[in-house]
Amino acid sequence: MSGSGRVTIEPEEFKLVEFDRDELTALVEQLLDATGIERSVTLEVDQTTPLGHAEVRSIGDDRIVLHVESGALEDPRKLRKLSPSGAATVLGRLLFRVGDRIDPAFGDPPADGDMSLELSAAWDVYAAGRLVRLGFRHFDDRQRRLYQFRTRHGFTDASDASFDALWSGDGLTWADLERLSADALASTNA
Repeated sequence: MSGSGRVTIEPEEFKLVEFDRDELTALVEQLLDATGIERSVTLEVDQTTPLGHAEVRSIGDDRIVLHVESGALEDPRKLRKLSPSGAATVLGRLLFRVGDRIDPAFGDPPADGDMSLELSAAWDVYAAGRLVRLGFRHFDDRQRRLYQFRTRHGFTDASDASFDALWSGDGLTWADLERLSADALASTNA
């Protein structure tokens, strides 16, 4: 393990991907500052697979453990190289979810594995919108997130209104996310 004290990256040495450890550490530190999280992070990078699964493994009182497959951080045009923008999107989304979970005012969302696809998509939109407003995206992936949201909530005006509220939202609670998702779903069942 090596890191800055606040951020630990595992494995000690990248052998299968060509990620810059200092760049990755600095990115995680910037995201921690932007999300207001005051805990340390261990970032476990599985460099043995080009797939892109990413998850929060644990949230402790003093340390958060994130696990990502190297494909989640990789530049699709330069294989085995780090994509700072892509990594910011993936890690920022995870850290916003952590920040929401540890904020008592946010509420008590279910574990990721127990969450419906619709609510997970709604939470992703809320996280991605905040990330874009903080300037961590070199491009605005609003259209991609809108399409993903519509595939889970329907292609309706009510669904688009819920998306807009999530995308531009700040200070939303879990109850707000549930309500906005339910409003969008209700319009497809009407």
